[in-house]
Amino acid sequence: MDLTQGTFKEKNERSKKMMLWFGLIALFMSFAGLTSAVIISRTRPDWSKELELPQVFLISVFVILASSITYILAQRALKNGNRETTTIFLFISFLLGIVFMFLQFQGFKALIDSGYYFTGETSNPKASFIFLIAFFHLLHVAVGLICLLVVIYNHFKQKYTADNMLGIELAGTFWHFIDILWIFLYLLMYFVG
Repeated sequence: MDLTQGTFKEKNERSKKMMLWFGLIALFMSFAGLTSAVIISRTRPDWSKELELPQVFLISVFVILASSITYILAQRALKNGNRETTTIFLFISFLLGIVFMFLQFQGFKALIDSGYYFTGETSNPKASFIFLIAFFHLLHVAVGLICLLVVIYNHFKQKYTADNMLGIELAGTFWHFIDILWIFLYLLMYFVG
């Protein structure tokens, strides 16, 4: 396929999608670096094998997965021309994202209540990696929530239609990526740690 062919709209859409994928690849590489650091660091003698992930992190896996499902349902509703259902599912996706963030902070609190800290005398590499990875991911969820707010705003402005879904598709791709990323990170911290 010749990327220089097509209408201005088609070329514009391709370029925006390509820019998003370049960003996602860079994001993937940064988390791949963290993954490598965890795998290498777990052989350290001060790695805490008795530290277990707070249960709330597992709950957050299901919450963020549900948010992806509701976002897919919002896209389908828009494709079918049902704006009201689209609105409902977009708001549910956003609220689930907020719940996810709350659960992450509850996970941080559970770690601290168990005596684990990011740094200091009572910290250890495993706890530090859990804090770092979860917080770094949380920052990207915050960006995803901003994207969802932009999508909701544009949806109310009736910018999206069944024939013009670029913005909602781009935000969806990012949202699904950070959702899948959290599932991977949870499994990494659970099984490798």
